[in-house]
Amino acid sequence: MGKGGLFDLERHFAFYGAYHSNPINMVIHILFVWPIFFTSLVLFYFTPSFFNLPQIGFLPDGFNRVLLLNFGFLFALIYATFFVLLDKKAGSLAALLCFGCWVGSCFLASHLGFSLAWKVVLAAQLFCWIGQFIGHGVFEKRAPALLDNLVQALIFAPFFVLFEVLQTTFGYEPYPEFSANVKKKIGAEIKEWQDKKQKKIS
Repeated sequence: MGKGGLFDLERHFAFYGAYHSNPINMVIHILFVWPIFFTSLVLFYFTPSFFNLPQIGFLPDGFNRVLLLNFGFLFALIYATFFVLLDKKAGSLAALLCFGCWVGSCFLASHLGFSLAWKVVLAAQLFCWIGQFIGHGVFEKRAPALLDNLVQALIFAPFFVLFEVLQTTFGYEPYPEFSANVKKKIGAEIKEWQDKKQKKIS
């Protein structure tokens, strides 16, 4: 049975799905959403640390000086926690990816240094965002979800592209009838949008 309110997975997935029904646009988002998350963490690496991570015996020397508990870690932690609350199984995998991105971003950022890292981040972000806007404009033929609900689009996107892969590839269902319920809601959302669009034209 699904949750309600902020953690209503059906409602959020239907909202996202209504803006991503074209297969090519879906693939574009699957390819570009997580790199946006990762490169954001690269930039957050250069924010001040809350406190120093103690050296752990089984980790290589100096490991604690690379993994910084700063806004990058907090950013990953907030996303990871929210994803697990949305759905324990898919959310746990998404949480692992969040922390994997945090670890990877720490090592990349420490290697590049700020003077090079911000340029890499800027180039990657521009490339990925432009690719997604092309996906919406050329293939979906609908404005991105962030224009209607910025917070929902930015927070949920990494989880839902992963969820889409799990559902398409492995037939994952959080609970029985989830896909059927979401499909109905997506159809209703798209129909409502098309009706509004038609009224504007006429």
